[in-house]
Amino acid sequence: MSIKHGMILAAGLGKRMQPLTLKTPKPLIEINKSTLLERAINLLISHGVQEICINVHYLSDQIQSFINKKKFQINITISKEEDLLLDTGGGVLKGTRNFGDNPFFVINPDTVWSKVYLEELKNLETIYLKNKKPTLLLVNKKLSFDPSFQGDFNLNNEKITKGDENQFIFTGLQITHRSKLIEEKSKVFSMNKVWNKLIKDKNLQGLESNQTFYHLNTFDMYKKILSFNIID
Repeated sequence: MSIKHGMILAAGLGKRMQPLTLKTPKPLIEINKSTLLERAINLLISHGVQEICINVHYLSDQIQSFINKKKFQINITISKEEDLLLDTGGGVLKGTRNFGDNPFFVINPDTVWSKVYLEELKNLETIYLKNKKPTLLLVNKKLSFDPSFQGDFNLNNEKITKGDENQFIFTGLQITHRSKLIEEKSKVFSMNKVWNKLIKDKNLQGLESNQTFYHLNTFDMYKKILSFNIID
């Protein structure tokens, strides 16, 4: 079995990236002539994903036009959050309604994805399929391009916990299943709420990434990243 479905989170407002995001949605910002969104899509396609849903809100027409223009050779649908932002968990739950009983990737295009992550996608899938438990791709904060990033989790023998040290950052890539989300009673909820419950039940897995972590969270960080030769 291989995972054929993917969800891309592209509904954020990108306020910390202003002035770039005043007229352009953050997922359409370019690094080395490739948009953040395109990088995420191409990574999933290279792995073999055949169906992708992208949630949108801010300047959503631009994202829809971009998808139409690019003519990616897989099925890509748009999940609109026009009146109410559903947060990460709510957005994933709404956007994956047509994925059936299949597990799926969730990817955040805030990270500068490239083909160097392809092997880690394969390994992430292997870990997930072994135990059928949600699995996150983490990176040691020492590998973060932005030294101000604080760790989110601990990772030991593929098990994710939280504690005093929290040496690992979530890269923005995970594999999960709708069954882990449908218990939430609110339409608006964060994936963090889901993860905390999974950690409490000792059911959250992780894989350590060996890649330098480039993450666009501020305009200043964008300018610094442009000075590096990031592989496409």
